[in-house]
Amino acid sequence: MTLTVLGIETSCDETAAAVIRLDPEKPDGPGEILSNCVHSQIDAHAPYGGVVPEIAARRHVSIIDGLVEQAVADADINLTELDGIAATAGPGLVGGVMVGLMTGKMLALSLDKPFIGVNHLEGHALTVRLCAPLAFPYLLLLVSGGHCQLIAVKDHGLYETYGSTLDDAAGEAFDKAAKLMGLGYPGGPAIEKLAQKGDATVFDLPRPLTGDGGCDFSFSGLKTALRVRATQMQPVSETDLANLAASLQQAITDCLVERSHNAMRRFSQDRSAQAGDNAHLKFVVAGGVAANTHIKTALEQMCDKENFSFHVAPPHLCTDNAAMIAWAGAERLRIGKLSMLNMAARPRWPLMELNRL
Repeated sequence: MTLTVLGIETSCDETAAAVIRLDPEKPDGPGEILSNCVHSQIDAHAPYGGVVPEIAARRHVSIIDGLVEQAVADADINLTELDGIAATAGPGLVGGVMVGLMTGKMLALSLDKPFIGVNHLEGHALTVRLCAPLAFPYLLLLVSGGHCQLIAVKDHGLYETYGSTLDDAAGEAFDKAAKLMGLGYPGGPAIEKLAQKGDATVFDLPRPLTGDGGCDFSFSGLKTALRVRATQMQPVSETDLANLAASLQQAITDCLVERSHNAMRRFSQDRSAQAGDNAHLKFVVAGGVAANTHIKTALEQMCDKENFSFHVAPPHLCTDNAAMIAWAGAERLRIGKLSMLNMAARPRWPLMELNRL
């Protein structure tokens, strides 16, 4: 018997609702996306060069009900046919998280359906299983505007963090750099597009922490170095901007590749100790920055060299969406991990804490 789950996502500046279907006879995926509705707030936040929490929360309130109706209609089902309701409970901008969480609770209560409060990071971590069969365990690089982590995904709710950012996330560095360069918001796609016209060897930007053998990240110094270079060469020409964009993108790419390589060695050793061999080593990239073609290509090339299979969701499922929340909820529903209706919104919620749930 299949499980049909409605997912709601409001952790940042996308209001999203989706319906997915999970087949319990396919425990490692894939699932079926019946609908996936996303309403972006980019136009509302672009004048400020970043997300304004109060604006985001108010937009979620005004949009969420209609978007849920649209998701259910697009899925061609009735609300009564749902087997569960899933909503992001954190981490994220707490005002926005509360909007989606309360909507999900209300629907679950009124329909007398199971409720699953989903960790947004777990949604990203499991998305690839929605798209194609993928068994646990695997090594995950979660790289987005708010997060940059290397995680061993061992099972549902069982994670080990190898490294995380000490300051800015990679996506945040892209956004801040783009604002500095006058490229607008969101910064990642703008820098990627401009970088295609530039020469990444023109500016020798730093690669923070690389060479120490660890798995943590740091990008704030890279952003500062970019600002110093731009200030020194005023006025900045279009060619200069393109070269800066290409150099920044390459520096971030090099950091992600080097730290991921370190994590691969650790993951291989852990797998060898547990399973007696290193067969079927898998590397997954998730989060909005995974949509960057340059970064994705460099990581895939590294996987080929290190004998890891490479897995990434389609670009539209890398950025925030509700299909990933519905899928994570369905996976938890299948194994009986439900949430209480008094579950609170959490602005911070490390994946490691799921190990206790």
